Amino acid sequence: MAASGAYDRLVSEAREMLETRPTVETLEPRAVARDALAGMIDHTLLKTEATPAMVDHLCREAAAHQFASVCVNSVYVARCASNLDGTGVAVCAVAGFPLGSNLSEVKAFEAERAIALGASEIDIVMNVGALKAAEYGQVADDIAEVAHVCHAGDAKLKVILETCLLDDLEKAIASLVAVHAGADYVKTSTGLSTGGATLSDVALMRHIVGTEVGVKAAGGIRTYEQAIAMVAAGATRIGASSGVAIVSGAPA
Repeated sequence: MAASGAYDRLVSEAREMLETRPTVETLEPRAVARDALAGMIDHTLLKTEATPAMVDHLCREAAAHQFASVCVNSVYVARCASNLDGTGVAVCAVAGFPLGSNLSEVKAFEAERAIALGASEIDIVMNVGALKAAEYGQVADDIAEVAHVCHAGDAKLKVILETCLLDDLEKAIASLVAVHAGADYVKTSTGLSTGGATLSDVALMRHIVGTEVGVKAAGGIRTYEQAIAMVAAGATRIGASSGVAIVSGAPA
């Protein structure tokens, strides 16, 4: 996606798709069994004050409940990889977090080092300012540089859009740019900005990216009922620090 005409077509595609977006009022959440829901959860600890003991506890919970992954800052990747070896739980690291305004080569280097230390999933924050300035080539190049590193290391890339800072057209464009640039998932939020995941945003993102790309809902999801509503809206991953509480409310 280098030619300006490609971005013009992308914006037109986003506008057209918005006209057929789903409404959340028609969603009918269905029960999700505990094991199935656990396998969709990225058990998350990204607090500044996180200690090694807290990270070890996070890993024990993730292994016990068979969550999809633990999501941590890169300084703890090697520790988590050691703790979770043989459990089937992946290690997810954030890069360019939480602002997304790092240099692309810095994001790529952070992702590359995290993969070398044992991460198999990387969550990066999109360059939100560039997206809002309609610098779509810059946004795409930023994502593509990290996508190249991730896929070379057999790792999945999730791109955080920070939807609370975008209008609906920007959300649609951002989703399309991320997919075209190589994202395996689009993700709603860092959970550290002005808002978290909403049903309407998840439904919109699923509508835009189709069925081949994952959608991760993150930010403010604390209960089983909230989680299954996000799944009904189209989420295939749930990012939450309350993973244990969420699955505790699920049927066996």
